[in-house]
Amino acid sequence: MLPSPLPMSLIELAAVLLGLANIVLIIRRSVWNFPVAVAMVSLYFFIFRDARLYSDAGLQVFFLIVNLYGWWNWHRSKGDDGAVEVRRLPATGYALWIAGSVAAIWAWGSFMGSYTQTSYPYWDASIAMLSVAGQILMARRFVENWHWWIIVNLISIPLYVAKDLHLTAGLYGMFLVLAIGGLVAWRKAEVAE
Repeated sequence: MLPSPLPMSLIELAAVLLGLANIVLIIRRSVWNFPVAVAMVSLYFFIFRDARLYSDAGLQVFFLIVNLYGWWNWHRSKGDDGAVEVRRLPATGYALWIAGSVAAIWAWGSFMGSYTQTSYPYWDASIAMLSVAGQILMARRFVENWHWWIIVNLISIPLYVAKDLHLTAGLYGMFLVLAIGGLVAWRKAEVAE
């Protein structure tokens, strides 16, 4: 159980609100997205652990580490106007990220399905591994990170509904809309620079 006197629905609500603030700050290319993300992933670790979505729970630990790296990287990647600069992946890099994501999903799903009692091992692994790729691409300021997040959001919503995490499913619905907006905003920022 969650080591807190608050009921899970309040913890989930707090995580949802932090998640929304985080994505809005990322779209704006604000470095302040990182402390908000650290708080959000800390709460989601417990939420996903209690829902027996172990890949998602472990992912939160990874997110904590990558958010600390991203915070450092974004601080040193500001343009003359103070905004964080973004860039594009070359075509071969994009293809390698796709191939690596597919291989990671297969490997992690196989492992989790064989060695844990996780619910929906490949579905959960898909969210986890695509999120790993998206988070690394975001921390490294690649516009294409939004492609991974759009797919993550599309496949997360039905899983979280199936696990009765309706607030989180709603959050991922909002994340989907925000990810599309983020892709548009970052493409404009990339073209303008």
